[in-house]
Amino acid sequence: MRRRTFLTTGLTAGALAALPAVPLLATNAAAATTTVTSISALQSAISRAVPGDRIVLANGTYTVPSGGIAVSGRNGTTSAPIEIVAESRGGVVLGGTRSFVFSGSSNITISGFAFRQSTTLEIPAGCSRIRLTRNDFRLADVSGLDWVTVRGDDAKIDRNHFHDRSTEGIFLVVDGPAGTAMAQGLHVFKNHFSDHGYTGANGGEAIRLGVSSRALSVANAKVEYNLFERCDGDPEAISVKSSGNTVRYNTIRDSRGGIVLRHGNGTTVDGNHLLGGDEGIRVYGNDHLIVNNYLGGLTGRALVIGSGTTRDHHDGETTEQRRGNDACDRAVIAHNTLFRNSGSLSGESRTYEPRDVVVADNLLVGDTGSLVAMDATSGFTWRSNILWGAASNGNIPAGGFTRVDPKLQQGTDGVYRLSAGSPAIGAATLSGVTVADDVDGQPRGTTRDIGADEYSTAAPVRRPLTPTDVGPNAS
Repeated sequence: MRRRTFLTTGLTAGALAALPAVPLLATNAAAATTTVTSISALQSAISRAVPGDRIVLANGTYTVPSGGIAVSGRNGTTSAPIEIVAESRGGVVLGGTRSFVFSGSSNITISGFAFRQSTTLEIPAGCSRIRLTRNDFRLADVSGLDWVTVRGDDAKIDRNHFHDRSTEGIFLVVDGPAGTAMAQGLHVFKNHFSDHGYTGANGGEAIRLGVSSRALSVANAKVEYNLFERCDGDPEAISVKSSGNTVRYNTIRDSRGGIVLRHGNGTTVDGNHLLGGDEGIRVYGNDHLIVNNYLGGLTGRALVIGSGTTRDHHDGETTEQRRGNDACDRAVIAHNTLFRNSGSLSGESRTYEPRDVVVADNLLVGDTGSLVAMDATSGFTWRSNILWGAASNGNIPAGGFTRVDPKLQQGTDGVYRLSAGSPAIGAATLSGVTVADDVDGQPRGTTRDIGADEYSTAAPVRRPLTPTDVGPNAS
């Protein structure tokens, strides 16, 4: 079923179009600003644009010609990008088959548009430092259509709203040039992803960061401060299929999908809130850091340390071999809070068991089933975890935990944190891993607490995100 939403403020399309024109971006005082009232005039202005130019398309609904709006051979600079903006946020609705078509361009900013096309908006390889900001994406609800694809380096995707689809396809895909490389340095932040109702088993992610053939390529992508609501198109809301990425400070709420390190190595998952949905965090591959995450009220598996059909992915694999699961080796899973989920910390039963994983200083609270339900493991280190609730301990080794009431109290945001006198305070023992702050953004100090929260009487710096924190109108 298709759901409502246009922008997080709840304004109708008509009301949004009536908003007064406001500057969308800081401008270079020396830059030329050109206002146009047609797609043909917009194309002419783009074709002659130079660094620092700002091109404003007047509010209205426009049908883009089938060839799209060409941004070809246009190059701003890092200090003076070429800005192509709507008169007011959401006030320009672009229809037709295609929107902007990039080639040989860099340092271009696209801001404030409502995209309603039936083909993918692509940032191709060879186009660098392209920014999509404060836009509204509701492309055609066509099966197999990925809405935005990034192949160019140093792209920024920020403060957009991707919403309302019921078919197979991905909101945001990150790939790269050729067959195995990844786009470098992508920054995805303060976006709102909502209402993907596809019911298939695969292919409806909100973000797919790579693909199996690119798993061993380091992308250095950062995905942070994004909100995912009702992202039900896939068990993986954030699907990581590349290496060397950071996924932090995101909120996934009431969604089927979770955060899955499906392929690749060396990714950090830090300070995320997963609340009231189905899947939590699943981890495959090597040398990941999973720290400071709060997983609460999930109906599926909260945290899975994955087994594999192979020990390690490597160059020379067949396509089918690369699609298989890579057993989780040498991950560090520390300072996470798993609170009243249907499934807590668990494993799997594929051929290759996870190895040499550290599970330390985590707080597991539950009232049903087992708090730890691992299958075969090898060389695990369990230390200083706290378990509590009516759920059984499961098969966590003796000496790897303490069963004691952590004395949690619920905040106004629904999150359960430590209260004064909690035995978790100052009880963490893991060394050799730097954990500077907690899920709330508060400093850990030299004596750390168990779980995602470091006890403090100060207000949290970070909380679970809401629609007012993200999307086109976010600060």
